[in-house]
This record gives sequence, C-alpha cells and structure tokens, in this order.
Amino acid sequence: MSMGPGSGVVAGYHDGIPLDRWARVTAGRLLADEQPRRWAHSQGVGRKAEGAALALAPADRPVLVAAAWLHDIGYAAAVRGVGFHQLDGARYLRRLGVPPRVCALVAHHSGADAVAALVGLGPRLAEFPDERGPVRDALWYCDLTTSPDGLPVSYRTRLLELRARRSPDDPVVRALADNGEERAAVVRRTEDLLLSVRFGHRAEVDGDRRTG
Repeated sequence: MSMGPGSGVVAGYHDGIPLDRWARVTAGRLLADEQPRRWAHSQGVGRKAEGAALALAPADRPVLVAAAWLHDIGYAAAVRGVGFHQLDGARYLRRLGVPPRVCALVAHHSGADAVAALVGLGPRLAEFPDERGPVRDALWYCDLTTSPDGLPVSYRTRLLELRARRSPDDPVVRALADNGEERAAVVRRTEDLLLSVRFGHRAEVDGDRRTG
C-alpha cells in the first residue's frame, strides 16, 4: 500500500513522531491528489512557517509549522463534516490524537470566528480555545501572505485575490467587514516580530565581529 504524498492513507499521531514532519506528510496524503491547488497553497504556507518559526520560542516552532501544513485539510473529502473547513480539520486532527493546541490553531486560523458567526457555527467552533499570541499571529500571517498557488504575496494582494475569486455574498468576504482590521493587525505584528528578530540577529553578529 502506498504511503507517499497523495495516497490518502493517514496514520494517527503519537508522541514518538516529530509533529511537524507528521503534519507535512498527513497534509500531502489528504490534499495532493484530490486538491492539488490547495496542496500547493498548503506547501507555500508550511514553508513560510518554517522560516517564520525561527522568530518564536523553540517549543513553539513545531506547533506553528504543524498547524501551517495542516490548516486546510478540512477541504479534503475524507475530512469534510459540517462543511466549514477550519472546524472540520480541527475535529479530524483531534480524532487522530494531535495535540490540542495544534487543533485549536487550525480551528481558528485566519479569522474563522467571524465566518463561523455568519454561518451559525460559532458555538461549535468554541469547542476549541482561540489562542492569542505570536504563534496564532504567525499562522494567520503565513496563510494571509501566500497565494492559492503557494507563492508569497502581500496581504493586500491576497485580499484582492480573495475578493475576485469569491462572490460578495460569500461569508468569507462578508466577514472582512468584521475582522479585516484584525487580520491586517496580525500581519503587521508578525512582520514587526520577524524584522526585530532579523535585525537583532544582525546586530549580534556585527557586535561579535567588532569584538572578535
């Protein structure tokens, strides 16, 4: 039996497996064949998260990377339940034994609360706590600055693409009226964090050169 990307065969998670590696393989098995464009996007988000994770505490890095690779698995037929991909993905991961923090990040990624409220799924999404902090911000940032084809884009370009691809009545578009500012703020905070870490590292290297 094939266990490679796109095979559709998913094994449950356990502590002996590196979380980020398991997440990458699992997302590929669910999305690569059935949802190739969604898989391309997920690869772009996952790879961006691998870079952004270096700005986080070591314990947070695999959590962010895993959530990034897994954030859109709710679109896969094997995962789909109520038809709300954030919630479907999070519930599926919970059944597979994935750490609750990763499940919750998937559940609430990129403004899911506002969309859930519009479609009557707010109470169900509340099964999962909404983590607020740099890891959650970084996940949103990676998703909101990656095109559907997995390419890096600006937040403004991503919103223009989203509005062009969906109708004005789509709940995802309508939710922007409620949380567009929050999404933009998340992107700004993460960009500031990445810059501060990058320049801090540069200053440290420069200091070592002067004293070396």
